[in-house]
Amino acid sequence: MAARHQSLSERGQLDLFRALPGEFAARDAQDLMAYPFFSLSKSHRVAPIDFAAGDVSIRVEAVPDHGMATIWDADILIWAASQIVEARDAGLRTSRLMIATPYEILKFIGRGTSLRDYQRLKAALDRLQSTTVSTSIRQPTEGRRHRFSWINEWKERTDRNGKPDGIEMIVPDWFYQAVLDDALVLTIDRAYFDLTGGLDRWLYRLVRKHGGRQRNGWRFDFRHLHQKSGALSPFKRFAFELRDIIRRQPLPGYTLFLEIEAGGRTLLAFERTPPCGKAVKAFVPSGTRKHVPSGTAPSCQQEPKQGLTHRTKSEIRAPNLESNIESNFEERAREVENLVRRAAIALSATGKGCASPPTVAGADAGKRETAATPQLPLDRRSGGRR
Repeated sequence: MAARHQSLSERGQLDLFRALPGEFAARDAQDLMAYPFFSLSKSHRVAPIDFAAGDVSIRVEAVPDHGMATIWDADILIWAASQIVEARDAGLRTSRLMIATPYEILKFIGRGTSLRDYQRLKAALDRLQSTTVSTSIRQPTEGRRHRFSWINEWKERTDRNGKPDGIEMIVPDWFYQAVLDDALVLTIDRAYFDLTGGLDRWLYRLVRKHGGRQRNGWRFDFRHLHQKSGALSPFKRFAFELRDIIRRQPLPGYTLFLEIEAGGRTLLAFERTPPCGKAVKAFVPSGTRKHVPSGTAPSCQQEPKQGLTHRTKSEIRAPNLESNIESNFEERAREVENLVRRAAIALSATGKGCASPPTVAGADAGKRETAATPQLPLDRRSGGRR
């Protein structure tokens, strides 16, 4: 009875917010993009997600009846965040109690509108409601945890004739407060909803979260990405799938690279794809006889840049410390130690080589010595802006 009274009390204190019609930008909460909150597989997952990095801890639990909420189920939360931000920007009153027709939700997230799609939508709502999260993110007191479900409750509404009249849901306060904060919300490309792979979707959200306008892009260690994903697959399988994503280049707005450092560490690097101009024609096939006006903008259909880069340089590019702290500092001490050791060996070898007659012309030898001598990393901050 106490739980029932509490539920009715919460509903009674909230104003009903009806979903806005029309097309508008899709928004996502940065906390949901940066950390492992969802299953990346459509298969039934009950095993919890446990993640800890620095002062951030997350535990996601599921019930056997429904399984853990998936990254496809999170599309409903993207719809909710987009509605709240759009209404707030228009000067309208928002609320955690939201109502919309299944058609409105399904169309926004790029799904079909058949009866089967409607049944899948209800199953997704069940998983969101039954999945519980415990996290220290955005908690004012150290060691404190906030526990919630992605949807407090949901129900189907009917009209006077008993016909379906919409879906009503209550989103949690933890999520709602994040969406109301401009600094915690990012606009995402609507092509995101076309990504079919769970790892593809997760990687796009992570890249969008970290990939601002920094000149040198970003890079993550493969093993750190494996931990950050919360995936159940072993590391070797995870690394294989990452390499396949780099080969396919499916992420809208970003180009991915595989970087192999001199020490053998494998990194995933990514940069923003420069926007292509609006061409007179989508593209001009080879051998076209017709005149092409001067100044025709480049086509978006271009061959992607090479995705594999073997890094033989000894320098370390700027690690973009401000927005990627846990990734960049995880192996920092080990990198410095290894570089110092290699520098000492190289200097010793150079000293021994001076005693023997040179076998290469002076200019070429100078170049080779410069390339062989490691440079110790400088603690430079990128200072880029989003």
